[in-house]
Amino acid sequence: MAAMTLPPGPVALGPRELGRPVAGWRLRMYTVIFEADTRAGRAFDFTLIAMILASVAVVVLDSMAAVHAQHADLLLALEWFFTLAFTVEYVARLACVRHPLRYARSALGIIDLLAILPTYLAVLVPGLHALIDVRVLRLLRIFRLFKLGAYVSEFAALQRRWRHRGARSWSSWPSSCWS
Repeated sequence: MAAMTLPPGPVALGPRELGRPVAGWRLRMYTVIFEADTRAGRAFDFTLIAMILASVAVVVLDSMAAVHAQHADLLLALEWFFTLAFTVEYVARLACVRHPLRYARSALGIIDLLAILPTYLAVLVPGLHALIDVRVLRLLRIFRLFKLGAYVSEFAALQRRWRHRGARSWSSWPSSCWS
């Protein structure tokens, strides 16, 4: 049987190709990080979406001269907080799959790496500070979390539920999504 080789460029991978662990802490972590059909998985995805949006807001605010002039230290601290949090998440993704190199070479793995790399590069190579603006790539990570194609029927069901309940639906939205 011939050994399977990886294609030269980024690839789209599913759970089977990444190597879903069979047991132990790696399986528990994998279930939370890669599968959104559990309470912990949904909470992880929701937290990650909130952090991505907040980090993009920090990037946008930092690009505004007046805001940067008044809040440069706070924006820098927030940038490092998000970079470190996303680094921990990236390392956790690599640690919980059986084939970490496959994940790292996948399109989503490359986007995750590109979301954190500019901050580190700006420190290591001071002339690359302009590269820090590609932090907006973090926004691309949301598309993975939303998994829009997979949830079309679920969105339709929620829409029907909201229409049926009327105005009350918006006030109960969080509990109706995660109950």
